[in-house]
Amino acid sequence: MKILFIAALGMLSLIQTPSALAENLNGKTLYVQRCAVCHGAEIKGTGPLANKSNPPTPDLTSAAFKKRLKDYPGVIVSSVILRPNGDLIPKTLKENGVKIAPYAWRVKDFRDLNQYMSEVILKNR
Repeated sequence: MKILFIAALGMLSLIQTPSALAENLNGKTLYVQRCAVCHGAEIKGTGPLANKSNPPTPDLTSAAFKKRLKDYPGVIVSSVILRPNGDLIPKTLKENGVKIAPYAWRVKDFRDLNQYMSEVILKNR
């Protein structure tokens, strides 16, 4: 019976996703679906629409952005998504025929996206 219980726990640990990994997957999914078209897979401003916006999409692995991300965690990501630049993101998408469905952002999404981007940026040192 004890062996069966241990085996069942082992199977459950393989099936369940740790919460940190699940959050990271949410951040990665959001980034790939909503940000990579401009910022590229490596967050360096190399996506297909990177040079089609005015100003061009910034390299988010730059020292200046890393400092802003560290000083204001989550604020930078949420402020960009909430459009402090006015119509820049929707305008760039529209002018280039890219349709990204509206999304009802949650605080958790901002945190997950910030975490994912921070991890990618740290890997690109």
